[in-house]
Amino acid sequence: MELLKFFLIIVAAGTVSALTDYVFTGGWIQKRFTDPAIWRKDHGGKAAFLASLLPFLTCAIFAFTANQLSIRSVHASIKLAIAMWAIGPLPLILTNAAFLKLRWAYATNYAIAWLVKLMIIGVLVGRLLR
Repeated sequence: MELLKFFLIIVAAGTVSALTDYVFTGGWIQKRFTDPAIWRKDHGGKAAFLASLLPFLTCAIFAFTANQLSIRSVHASIKLAIAMWAIGPLPLILTNAAFLKLRWAYATNYAIAWLVKLMIIGVLVGRLLR
């Protein structure tokens, strides 16, 4: 994989998926569908900055894995995205929703956000790794 393509994937997919996180789970959704007792008093600042870097890590690992598996099509990359979602974020979110004070509306949005994020990464990886 060319290094330039790799960084392009990370920057593009990371930026879009960070915005996806905010759309699906940030702002008004967080305030309306979660119990305030589960959130830290100051959930902005340093914590928000560090958390906003994580989608870039997700994109880098996804692109690296797809390259190592020789995935070169959008279809195959999307299949990888769905598999990764079903293996990782989905069970974790459902388990957290079962035991923490997360309303199902928030947990559903959170799970959908992860699926959308991985699909975006999958499409970009499939397009750019050809």
